[in-house]
Amino acid sequence: MRYVRYASIAVFAVALILVALANRGMVQVKLLPDEVAALAALNPSLKMPLFLVIFGGIIAGLIIGFFWEWLREAKERAAANRAKREMQRLRDELRRLKGEKHEGKDEVLAILDEAS
Repeated sequence: MRYVRYASIAVFAVALILVALANRGMVQVKLLPDEVAALAALNPSLKMPLFLVIFGGIIAGLIIGFFWEWLREAKERAAANRAKREMQRLRDELRRLKGEKHEGKDEVLAILDEAS
C-alpha cells in the first residue's frame, strides 16, 4: 500500500512539473481592472510566470473551500459537543446513583452487585 501512495505522489509531482514547464511564460497580473485603477489612481500589477498564477488560484480555491466547509460544519460540531457534555453528565449521574444504591453495604458485595 505504501508503494501505491508513493507512486501516486510521483505521478502527481510529474504532472505539476509538466504543467509548470508548459506554462512558464510571463504574464502581467493586475490587481484592479483598468477602469477602477484609473479612478483610484493606482495600478498595482505584477509580472510572474503563468504557472504561479495557476497554482496560486488552485491553492486559494483550496483554502477558501476548506474554510467554507469548516464554517458549514460548525452546527455539527456544536451538536457533537452538546451530546458529549450530556453523555458526561449522564455518566456522572449514573456513578452518583450507583454510589447511593450501595451506600452502607459491604464493599465486596457492592462490587459483585455492580458486575452483574
